[in-house]
Amino acid sequence: MRRLDKGASLRAAIKAAELDIPHLAARTKELDPTGKGLSPAYVGFIVGSGKTAREDCSERAAGLIAEALDREVGDLFEDVVLTLVESTSTSRSRAGKPAKPSAELPEQLLDQRELSAFLRKSPSWIDAQIKAAREAGRTWPGLHYVGRSRRFDPRAVLDGMREQRTKVSA
Repeated sequence: MRRLDKGASLRAAIKAAELDIPHLAARTKELDPTGKGLSPAYVGFIVGSGKTAREDCSERAAGLIAEALDREVGDLFEDVVLTLVESTSTSRSRAGKPAKPSAELPEQLLDQRELSAFLRKSPSWIDAQIKAAREAGRTWPGLHYVGRSRRFDPRAVLDGMREQRTKVSA
């Protein structure tokens, strides 16, 4: 979920409810069926306006915050829909330029921070996916080691995510 208006509506709702971040976090703990709630730090990231503020959060966090503020989720957050634009046209060869083989790596591999921003997922989500793939005895699609650092082929990652989604829905 992505907060609306860079969190301005959230901050206005908190002010109207006469709450501050620690009390809002405590309220989410009261409302959470698991009893965990959200930490004050996480709530601060979501509602903040500084450079550590986060535009995105989980559906669970958005729901708990909206419920704690007695507001509809849609008043404070919007669903994030990632649309991938893929051409359906037939590729044409250009005179004087050989066609690129489809198996060739993209011009630039991404580091984890760049891939995280590209996918709009957290770095910890990427770590969890890599760990799950390793435990299943396979390599996460698009993962390459360059020396001791990890780099990612964004096209291969997207293809792997697409395959996983079709396996789950089938």
